[in-house]
Amino acid sequence: MRFKELVRPTIKDIKEYVPGKSIEEIAIKYGLDPDTIIKLGSNENPLGASPLAVAAIKKNAGRVHLYPPADPLELRKAIGDHTGYPATNIVVSGNGMDGIFDTMMKLFISQGTESIIPIPTFSYYEIATLANGGKPVFVDRDSDFYISPEKILGKVNKNTRMIFLCSPNNPSGNSITEKDVRKILDSTGAIVFIDEAYVEFANSSMTGLVREYQNLIVGRTFSKAFGLAGMRMGYAVVPEWIAREYMKVMTPFSMDVLSTAAGSAALGDREYLKKSIKTVKNGRMQLSKALGSLCKVYPSEANFLMIDISPRSAKEVSESLLKKGIIIRDCTSFRGAGKSLIRISVGTKTQNEKVIEAFREIL
Repeated sequence: MRFKELVRPTIKDIKEYVPGKSIEEIAIKYGLDPDTIIKLGSNENPLGASPLAVAAIKKNAGRVHLYPPADPLELRKAIGDHTGYPATNIVVSGNGMDGIFDTMMKLFISQGTESIIPIPTFSYYEIATLANGGKPVFVDRDSDFYISPEKILGKVNKNTRMIFLCSPNNPSGNSITEKDVRKILDSTGAIVFIDEAYVEFANSSMTGLVREYQNLIVGRTFSKAFGLAGMRMGYAVVPEWIAREYMKVMTPFSMDVLSTAAGSAALGDREYLKKSIKTVKNGRMQLSKALGSLCKVYPSEANFLMIDISPRSAKEVSESLLKKGIIIRDCTSFRGAGKSLIRISVGTKTQNEKVIEAFREIL
């Protein structure tokens, strides 16, 4: 027997996830000094990590030889205080929000079931569905990248188990309204997963609806506003019945000692969070105003902007920027995004100025 034949058939249909390019990769490819490269392709926090989180990591470094608690209750309580929910409504993951997706898939997706995914959006919803034997059902967004509840509900059938809504959406940056979310929740028995990875930079959250709906999951991350992308920490606000089932199938000891300490500290660093949000909102305005005269910039409530640089291609413009030491995201790998969309993470004022200057030279 060929060993490759042991792999489940559904895995063969999965396209590998395409991450943003790294500083090291670009420095080697173009012979650039790594210290001069600006990385604005992965939606990371340009301010670095919360100082309180870094201090907590150092303080707890001597404990890494011990297993962490099987249930990181201290962190769940801190998240609960932050979101206004008791710990019984909080679940966590030591692999970012992707880990939340994977665990929820174990609960709800099986061979022959379906998940509904409005596109373009974060590609891991599709990967996680396929990896668990499910079928992703795609719904196209309109020309402004909004999605109507009617289009989503039109795809619901007896096999539908999950509906993914990214808000603000990656890569378009726009949010779904509470009215539309309620319409979907009221009209289906499927689980609705709202990915709020970028919600701290937006004007509204759907966490409050968890008190009303037993089929709603709201996922969050420490990677963006809290500046802990390298720690890979995710959490979700869920009905208590989902939390109990989640605990049964989550990876044992999924939250490590350092992440638990860093997450709790970051939640308490209010000044850092305010500064992060202010930096993004000011930078978003700076980039939108300057680049809007050169190409189409879509409105965004996230820490990035999506830009249409047609008639040029995303590949062409991204390559030109890479040669200048500026990493952005070519959106070609996003299903349904087309060939002319790019995504730029909001940087510091100085970084944004360099991006604007480079765009003027290229366009």
